[in-house]
Amino acid sequence: MPIEKSAGAIVFRRNKKIKYLLIQYGWGHWEFPRGLIEKGESLEDTARREIREETGIENIRFISGFKEWIKFFFKLKGKNIMKIATFLLAETKTEKVKLSYEHKDYGWLDYKEALNRLTFENSKEVLKKANDFLKK
Repeated sequence: MPIEKSAGAIVFRRNKKIKYLLIQYGWGHWEFPRGLIEKGESLEDTARREIREETGIENIRFISGFKEWIKFFFKLKGKNIMKIATFLLAETKTEKVKLSYEHKDYGWLDYKEALNRLTFENSKEVLKKANDFLKK
C-alpha cells in the first residue's frame, strides 16, 4: 500500500485569548494547513511552505516540544493510500489570511469554536493536545 507523508501546523495567535487558524478545503472539510513533504524538506520546512502557500502567512515561530501525528486512509484512482500527517505548533502575529485557490474559507477561532468546526476526530485530538500544551 502506498504511503504519503505530509506536514503542517496548528497555527495560533495570542491576544487576550488564543485563536487557532482553520482553513476550509475545496471538498468542504475544515482542517489545519498542511501538505505533502517534498524531497529534501524537513517537517518544519514543509509546514512553513504550506502555511505560506495556503494562507499567505510568512512570519511564524515554531513552539519546540510539540509534535503530533495522525494516520488515515483514503482512495485515489482506485488505490488505497495510507497518509501520515505530522503537525507542529506555530505562533504568528499575522491576522490577515490570503487563501490559496485550493481553499474556500478560513477562521481564527477560540478553542471551543475550533473544536466544533474541525471535521475529523483525529484533528480534534491534535487540537486538544496543542491546547493542553499551550496551557502548561
